[in-house]
Amino acid sequence: MSWQPNQESLGTLATCLRDSLSGFNKTAQKQAEIMLTQAKASPDINNYLAFIFSSATPAPGTPVQQPTEWHVVRSAAAIMLKNNIKSNLKGIPESSLQLIKLAIPLGIQDTNSQIRSFAGNLATEIVRCGGLYSWPELLEVLLKMIGNEGNQYSNEAQEGAMAAMAKICEDNTKVLEREQNGQRPLNILLPKFIEATKSPLPKVRALALKAINEFTPRKSQAMLNVIDTLLQHLFYLSEDKYPDVRREVCRAFVRLVETRPDKLLPHIGGLVDYILTQQKSDDEELATEAAEFWLAVGEHDNLWQALDPYLGKIIPVLLECMVYSPEDIALLGGASDDEDEEDREEDIKPKFAKKNLKRGAAGAEEGESQEDNGYEKMAEEGLEEGEIDDEDEDDDGDENPDEKWTLRKCSAAALDVFAGDFGGKVFHSILPYLQTNLKHEDWPRREAAVLALGAVADGCMGVVVPHLPELVPYLISLLEDPEPVVRIITCWTLSRYSSWAASLTDGAQKQSYFEPLMEGILRRMLDKNKKVQEAGASAMATLEEKAGKQLEPYCGPIIQQFVLCFSKYKDKNRWVLYDCVQTLAEHIGPVLARPELAGQLMPTIIDRWQRVPDQSREMFPLLECLSYIAMALGDAFTPYAEPIFNRCVNIIHQNLEQSMHAKTNANFDQPDKDFLVTSLDLLSAIIQALDNTKAAELVTRSQPAFFELLSFCMEDPSDEVQQSAYALVGDCSKYVPEQLRPFIHKIFTMLVKKLDLDDILDEEIDSSFSVVNNACWSAGEVAMQFKEEMAPFVPELLRRFVEIISNPGVPGGVVENAAIALGRLGLFHAAIIAPHLPKFAHEFLTVMDEVDTSEEKATAFRGFCNVVAQNPQSIENVLLAFFSSIARYQDLKLRNPIKQELHEAFLSVLKIYQQLIPGFVDFLNKLPPQDQQALKTTYGL
Repeated sequence: MSWQPNQESLGTLATCLRDSLSGFNKTAQKQAEIMLTQAKASPDINNYLAFIFSSATPAPGTPVQQPTEWHVVRSAAAIMLKNNIKSNLKGIPESSLQLIKLAIPLGIQDTNSQIRSFAGNLATEIVRCGGLYSWPELLEVLLKMIGNEGNQYSNEAQEGAMAAMAKICEDNTKVLEREQNGQRPLNILLPKFIEATKSPLPKVRALALKAINEFTPRKSQAMLNVIDTLLQHLFYLSEDKYPDVRREVCRAFVRLVETRPDKLLPHIGGLVDYILTQQKSDDEELATEAAEFWLAVGEHDNLWQALDPYLGKIIPVLLECMVYSPEDIALLGGASDDEDEEDREEDIKPKFAKKNLKRGAAGAEEGESQEDNGYEKMAEEGLEEGEIDDEDEDDDGDENPDEKWTLRKCSAAALDVFAGDFGGKVFHSILPYLQTNLKHEDWPRREAAVLALGAVADGCMGVVVPHLPELVPYLISLLEDPEPVVRIITCWTLSRYSSWAASLTDGAQKQSYFEPLMEGILRRMLDKNKKVQEAGASAMATLEEKAGKQLEPYCGPIIQQFVLCFSKYKDKNRWVLYDCVQTLAEHIGPVLARPELAGQLMPTIIDRWQRVPDQSREMFPLLECLSYIAMALGDAFTPYAEPIFNRCVNIIHQNLEQSMHAKTNANFDQPDKDFLVTSLDLLSAIIQALDNTKAAELVTRSQPAFFELLSFCMEDPSDEVQQSAYALVGDCSKYVPEQLRPFIHKIFTMLVKKLDLDDILDEEIDSSFSVVNNACWSAGEVAMQFKEEMAPFVPELLRRFVEIISNPGVPGGVVENAAIALGRLGLFHAAIIAPHLPKFAHEFLTVMDEVDTSEEKATAFRGFCNVVAQNPQSIENVLLAFFSSIARYQDLKLRNPIKQELHEAFLSVLKIYQQLIPGFVDFLNKLPPQDQQALKTTYGL
């Protein structure tokens, strides 16, 4: 290196870096952090960091000379360097960047595995921030180390290079697949990776497979080119002695199920035997990865039938793997009554599972109701290998088996999938196991049998029903089992069969099965064990979904139990309890407004509302719960509306201000966006629930100004915030249009920009489409309310909507909302749209045929008829399809005047064509007979 450090500065920096990671001397640590913050201003800071990080031994004269301390210094330098690259790569001088690029290969070859990992992280960060082609030599350098053709690289260098390459592949899959200068990097890389799976170093073999597995789920041409060679290597490596290699082999087979099932099908018998062998491994991670194969195959439409001959082998292994291991039992702890113990902070980190509400094509909120299935996979964002997380320093790694994805859960999930595939055959195959184990004296066997019975509930309901009059009372008795873990799984299994109990119509049967089942679950909500309480509350939420209106006669005692739970629950379980309350509100709706029910529930909810601070994470489930309560109570929510509305506005204001401070001051943390999302959703609910005049008063009196805040939320970097903000725009146009009117031009200008598909990045495609979806829905609502005022925006809206409905890559729900909004524009702007009718008529009709009957669909079709009337001769090629859409339109549930207006619009268009088309009757004869008859009957043609 031509640059040389100043020895005094180097020593000072090394000391600060060491002290910054000191957990023992907090004063020194704080002082070091202040000095490092100041050091960032130095133009040479990254040179020093690169020098320290790449130096295997301390520089002479440096105060830190002990090897263990020097390792801490190097680690701190790597972390700081990565953060600098991440926050401001473009601001790093080219000379410094070259030094960093020289330092990284040295780090990759280091003898210390953690330093090698840090080097890989640095390389990945440069590529991520600057693009793969900002450092074109990197891949060549790494491949040279991995190949080690001249035997000039150490084992550590080969492992470090392969680890770095695997990280680059993980972060840049799409870039590596794309053509650049006439070449796709992956065409070169994949054969090299496959060659690396022959390495004598087991870690290189495993990492090479890990890199390959970034591409096995993707149908790239590069992967198709090497698939046969890859399969040969996978079969060879399947016997590898190194568990990490076999784990990647299993992962490759799982991923190839989706992309190349045709290649696996001829080998299915051998694969079954291999996967079963790996599933029996003592290595839990390997066994779990193997069990994933059954999930993948079982969910593949064209592959699961191939497993039929092997079920007799597979299912006994799944059942055996569903029993808690002795190690798991030790981690679970004993039968403790811990209801009075406060939750530890690390236990309370609940994952806020928002329902991610979106506006559906009918304007209703759609949520993916994710039932707690007892074996769900928890996708957690981990730190990159080698990074240090202060919060986890005291974690001994013994994670509770109920809080991670395990072999037991994966096996149960596979049994669930097989039950859906093979139905009764699966139940009959597990029946002897159930008969032996449901009453087993050893609780782990008893618990696993209850889990198995719950797992097959959905797929085998038909054949299990005759056994339920005997099974359900026994399961209810297990709710009193002395072992908490058995009580937990019994709550879940009973919830899986609650739809059967809720559907019983005979009063005596309801009394014998449904009521005891519900009472048993409610009782467990007040168990003395907190995990059983949680299971009871989750089961109750599921029962509410399954039973729906059937719960109305029991709402009094249910709410009474919820109120008791609020008085007893600690922080974590209170989150699940909110879900119970909101699910009940969602399914019984206006019934909740009865004074005797609201009078019980609302004082408790308002008590929590007054106790929970603005910055508490408990606000998330509380705000969401209140959204459902407001919608259920309707105008009866008025007594609570104003303070809640104003506080939501204030939370949004605080959050936005904190975001602005964080942008300009590194000492401020970015606020949690869930505060914005849940507050916006609750504002939407209140505006929908109240009488329009009352809602308008709340919006008018809002301080800060309501629509100023909303416009900031519409431009928030978070897609989730934008999604909720655009939904709120649509609600405001429906319920408080006069308050929105002064801001409509500003807000609608922002909305139109959001409809540009070119602005959606590949890696953000799913969340961005949720925003576009709500923007489309809101545009339709605004068009209905503001009518002719929208004229300046119509040309651009038209272009965007046509792009959306014509693009096969856009999700169906988004296309439907765009088509509805486009049709609605025709109600007031038919003359502007009519000349463009041939560009979208076919797509519009195709999409609308898939949309469920609703007022939105009716108004969209009426607008389309207006446009057609202005330019009837332009859609000759889709005229029969249009007539079929009219003939098949089902409007029986539509209310007047919308129903009558649509009928008149259809009739008017048909009469236009009756005048235009010579031999109109002959033309109609080209339609299917049922369509001809419908037009004659409904429209007198």
